[in-house]
Amino acid sequence: MAHYESDITRFLRDLKTSKPHLESEQKKGRSLLWDKIVDRDLWAGFNKARVAQKPYVYAPEDKR
Repeated sequence: MAHYESDITRFLRDLKTSKPHLESEQKKGRSLLWDKIVDRDLWAGFNKARVAQKPYVYAPEDKR
């Protein structure tokens, strides 16, 4: 019995074969935005200092 392989799977396999550096570039790009060390104490301080927003921020102006 033949193993089914979707068009997308074949495309990705062929793409990675033709551009072997692609995966390392993806990891490099991901590290710029997502792979960050999070200082949990600093974030806790930010959250404690947050001021609650009042409702109806965009109240209509006085009409005289």
